Amino acid sequence: MSYEHILFTEVDGVATLTINRPQVLNALHTGVIAEMIHAVDRVRDEGTARVLLLTSTGRAFCSGADLSGGGAGGGEESKLPRSAPDAGKVLETHFNPLMERLFSLPVPFITAVNGAAAGAGCSYALAGDIVIAAKSAYFLQAFVNIGLVPDVGSTWLLPRLAGKARAQAMMMLGERIKAETAADWGMIYQVVDDEALMDTANALAAKLAKGPTQSYALIRAGIRACMDVTLTEGLMVERHNQLKAGRTADFAEGVTAFLQKRPAVFTGK
Repeated sequence: MSYEHILFTEVDGVATLTINRPQVLNALHTGVIAEMIHAVDRVRDEGTARVLLLTSTGRAFCSGADLSGGGAGGGEESKLPRSAPDAGKVLETHFNPLMERLFSLPVPFITAVNGAAAGAGCSYALAGDIVIAAKSAYFLQAFVNIGLVPDVGSTWLLPRLAGKARAQAMMMLGERIKAETAADWGMIYQVVDDEALMDTANALAAKLAKGPTQSYALIRAGIRACMDVTLTEGLMVERHNQLKAGRTADFAEGVTAFLQKRPAVFTGK
């Protein structure tokens, strides 16, 4: 597939997916999402990338669904009578499959939020394992302004990150949450100066690309599995994941390097 709406590169184990529609603040329609899914599937299936970095061009990370270009209500649902639209159809066919893919990646996933992250863009930004935001960035759930509800995992993700009270107020009031506030609330990992964003994100990606990839994958899966289970069930998840991690070549290398008092050289195996 040739890409029209995104940029995709892979260098030294770091795959960088960049939404490239700055003229519309990187708004998303089905074509953009299809390209993003294709790129994420490459990361999953080709096995050469050891980390995914998601960012965007221009002054916004993503303004959400492109309401004028099939982002919400385009595709098959546009054939329905105007009196009976299915505003959720495109979630089922495009937006949600992308979110599921991002969560189930076998490699770490970083987001570098370079500006406004609204609606679906907010969801994708906050889905990162590690979220770094520029000081000028903000997060917004403004669905109430057009009579819709937050989607693309927002009502699942935000209460877990910011707590029910803050998440609910953010969604019901349609308030902008500045990057520094988001960091204070525990929504994101770090805020940096705008000009330092990509250097910071790239340095972090490079570090993760040299780490124990399978361990990272098990950490990602373990956290997701343990968010909705009892302590006893969580302990069992950890027990099974430790079994898998203990059988990797990176574990053997890590122990050897520790005993030899040298830095470990992980291969992701």
